[in-house]
Amino acid sequence: MQFYDVINERKSIKNFKNTPIQKDKLDRILTATIMSPSWKNNKCFKFILVDSETQKQELSMAVMNDVNSASNSITQAPLVAVVVADPSGSGSIDNKDLYLVDTGIAMEHLVLACTNEGYGTCWIASLDEDKIKKTLCIPDKYRVVAMSPMGEYSDHDNNKPNKDTINDHICLNKWDSPYTSIH
Repeated sequence: MQFYDVINERKSIKNFKNTPIQKDKLDRILTATIMSPSWKNNKCFKFILVDSETQKQELSMAVMNDVNSASNSITQAPLVAVVVADPSGSGSIDNKDLYLVDTGIAMEHLVLACTNEGYGTCWIASLDEDKIKKTLCIPDKYRVVAMSPMGEYSDHDNNKPNKDTINDHICLNKWDSPYTSIH
């Protein structure tokens, strides 16, 4: 898939088939994930891949929003990626913790690589960190940043297309100056 096709194709998927992810595709996805840039190339993040049905059930109970589809996606998908980070392994500038940026970039590499390989994901950050840490035996110094189901998605998954325009999110030179074109 071409880069901009991957960007356009990527959607939050919440209905999965329980078909295993092909090993060669998973290897490419994980390689792309760890190639993400980070502050001073410290890579303070770690991904925990979960395929245990018992652990996926426990992770689904750690989703804190009121939408059952997010919880259900965790149990439906063949694999769940949980990303954690050591805040001390990254920097902080002007009270902004860069471990969140580093981890966000790595997670975006993962979801885009999954899309490129024909798999769906759903970035979930509304979660009970303590439940996840207990379920996956994560050391105290790490923070759970997000998790995502990964896998082949059902044909009937109904996602709304992106209706945002460039002007909804991009300004030129100052806050209230809509971007129209530089040329």
